Amino acid sequence: MLSRILLSLVLFAAFCGSPLRAQDRDVPYWATIKTEELNMRVGPSRDYQIDWVYRRKGLPIKVVRVSEGWRLIQDMDGTQGWVTSTLLSPQRGALVVGEGTTAMRVEPAEESQLKWNLEAGVVGILGDCEAGWCELDVKGHTGWVRQERLWGAGAP
Repeated sequence: MLSRILLSLVLFAAFCGSPLRAQDRDVPYWATIKTEELNMRVGPSRDYQIDWVYRRKGLPIKVVRVSEGWRLIQDMDGTQGWVTSTLLSPQRGALVVGEGTTAMRVEPAEESQLKWNLEAGVVGILGDCEAGWCELDVKGHTGWVRQERLWGAGAP
């Protein structure tokens, strides 16, 4: 009887603990802003003052620390602050960076047909990356972009 109770407790803990473990990702990791407006605070609580407001849904950010429902994030400029985890998405995104436009191509190769020219600041959903190229979806327009021109691609 005691062994059945122990087995039941172990199984209960395994099933109940799984969603919690899913929230405990190794940092750093990439995420995106999943709301139209996100307040970045100077500390991990609503009691702390707002330091910055992001108004860019889908913007990629780097999560560098986790604390009880709050995430310390870093943006492309290196600015860091705390945001509530519920307003972040695990979906990978990327931001076009660098000078001038960059080509979005049909295939991951420089000689591939040009689809679009993307300006710095364009945000998209990041797909697979291979051989220095990443697949990017910008409002339904998909193609391949050089990885070096994307912030949010590669290892965080």
